[in-house]
Amino acid sequence: MSDPSTNGSGPAEAIPAEIRAKAEEIVGRYPVKRSALLPLLHLVQHAHGYVSDAGVRLCAELCDLTKAEVGAVATFYSMYKRAPMGEHLVSVCTNFACHVRGGTAVYRHLSDKLGVGHNGTTEDGQFTLEHAECLGNCEGAPVVTVDYLNYEGQTPASAADLVDRIAAGERPAPTRGFPPEGIRAVQHRLAALGPAPEGEGVVAEAGHASDQARATDGAVPVPESGPGLAPVTVEPTFSEGQEAERARAREAVREAGQDPHEVESGAGPQAREFPTTDPDWEPPEPGASAGGDADQEHEEGTS
Repeated sequence: MSDPSTNGSGPAEAIPAEIRAKAEEIVGRYPVKRSALLPLLHLVQHAHGYVSDAGVRLCAELCDLTKAEVGAVATFYSMYKRAPMGEHLVSVCTNFACHVRGGTAVYRHLSDKLGVGHNGTTEDGQFTLEHAECLGNCEGAPVVTVDYLNYEGQTPASAADLVDRIAAGERPAPTRGFPPEGIRAVQHRLAALGPAPEGEGVVAEAGHASDQARATDGAVPVPESGPGLAPVTVEPTFSEGQEAERARAREAVREAGQDPHEVESGAGPQAREFPTTDPDWEPPEPGASAGGDADQEHEEGTS
C-alpha cells in the first residue's frame, strides 16, 4: 500500500510533519471543519508551490471532505494553482480600467519577454505569468503584482525592468503592501499564519525571505514611491462648466423625488433626459417630470 501522504510521484511531495501540525492548528480554529479549506489550500501551496495531489488528500482528510470536493474548490479560485509555480508569480491586470491605460500591452510585452503565456512558468523556474481579471487597484492602473504585491502605473518598459531586477536578486519595494518575500512565503501569510519561518517549505527561495518583515514583526512601512512608476495623469471627463451643469441637474432630479444615481446610470424613469455633455440641455422644473411627452404617452397607453 502506498504512503497516503504522497501523490505517487515520490517522497518529494510528502507532507512535512511541521506542515501537517500547522494544518491541524488551522482546522482547530473553526467550529465547522470545512470552513478551514481555503487557508489549508494556501498552506499546501506554501509547502509544495501548488495544490498537489498530496495536499488535496490532506485537506480532504482534515476537513472531512472528499477529494472531489476539495478539487472543486481548488479549481474554482484562480489563486490556487494545480501546476507548480515559479519562485515568483507575476500578475498583470487586463480588466477594463487597466486595459484602457495599457495593461494588455504590458501583459503582451512580458509574455514575449518571458516566453510564456497565461499560467506559464519560465524554463528557469523563476517566474509564472498570468493575466488577471481585476487586482482591485483601479486608481493605480495599469497594475502589475509580483507575489500579490502592487506595482502601480506600469508601462511595458517599466514592467520589464521590474522583472529584470527581481531576476537579478533585487527585491524592489512595492507601491504598497508587505516587503517582497516570494510567492510561497506569501502563501504562509494567506493561510493566516504570519511570516513564514525561514526555509520552511520554500526550498527554491531559501535565503530570500524578507529580513525586514522578521525584524519588524510583520509591521510594514509604506513606501512613498516605488520603482518604475510612470506618472499618472487623469484627464477630466467633463469640463468645469459641464460638471456644474450636471450638479444642477442632480439637484433638480432630487427635488423631483428621484434618485440621481439611478437616473444617471439609466436605471431610473428619467434616465433618457439626464444630461451628459449636451450644452443645450435644461434641467426640469422642481416637481416636474423629466420624462416629458414620453411619460404622458406611457400613462395614456396604460390607462
